[in-house]
Amino acid sequence: MPSPPDVLLIQLGTPDAPTVPALRRYLRQFLSDRRVIEAPRLLWWFILNFRILRTRPAQSAVKYARIWDPKTGSPLLHYTRLQAEKLQRAMPALLVRFGMQIGNPSVATVLREMIQAGVDRLIVMPMYPQYSATTTASATDALFKALMMERRVPAFRVVPPYYDHPAYLDAVATAIREDLARLATPPDHYLLSFHGLPVKYVERGDPYREHVQRTTELLQQRLGWPAGRWTQTFQSRFGRDVWLQPHTDETLKQLAREGVKRVFVATPGFTADCLETLDEIGNEARELLMQAGGQELRLCPCLNDHPSWIEAMRQMILAEGRGWLD
Repeated sequence: MPSPPDVLLIQLGTPDAPTVPALRRYLRQFLSDRRVIEAPRLLWWFILNFRILRTRPAQSAVKYARIWDPKTGSPLLHYTRLQAEKLQRAMPALLVRFGMQIGNPSVATVLREMIQAGVDRLIVMPMYPQYSATTTASATDALFKALMMERRVPAFRVVPPYYDHPAYLDAVATAIREDLARLATPPDHYLLSFHGLPVKYVERGDPYREHVQRTTELLQQRLGWPAGRWTQTFQSRFGRDVWLQPHTDETLKQLAREGVKRVFVATPGFTADCLETLDEIGNEARELLMQAGGQELRLCPCLNDHPSWIEAMRQMILAEGRGWLD
């Protein structure tokens, strides 16, 4: 009887430390990805090496230092490790590992260890609910590049985007409801903030905006927030391209100008807390709101290692493993 498949979770990655050298290595690899930056390669090489990498590593190091835990280190690495450990306990017959597209432990290193240990069937789960070439396709690129270096390639399946999967949506809704229940005073306005994307990527066929819209629609059906008191926005703009709107930062400033004092922000597109949630929203966006006249921004924790998310992952892996796990 064939052995059960192993599981590989693929997450974006994180710098090894909140330092300028570590951030320079991380940003060079991240911003060299053709999926992330669609620009003429020679021109982009000069921009990256002679402009961005001269200033951005120091700026990013300051931001990472604000969220870096002295014991557990990078929040993204910490929660991804917990996700793998708890999924392993929920699926004891399977070996569960995780790998990073950028940084450590790399997808290539983890995959080689799994192959050397004898894996012959593999279920791969990119940790991105909504598909984008910049994330999901980049994750499978990392997988395929690693497999190209191996003599023995296991059979594998990839969990498809789960932006409309009931278990994912229920997990997000549960996390939001639980965090709202902790508030002494209900918020005046609710934000669902997703990572942004250049408009030209969508125009070239990336379905990300459609996936975000569908996730938002299905979450709203579960949460039942009043019309006019919630907004779906996009964050994390980079460079000079036109990005998807409305922008999270501009929306928060406008809400404060309109007299909104308390805003609740959830980030359903991120499966683990990271720089974009903890610092960009938890620090920078909060400061923007306060400067514009707001009083409180509540950042809802990401799915992280919430039991409902571990169960959702288990369900999706079981579904993808049908025939292998029966």
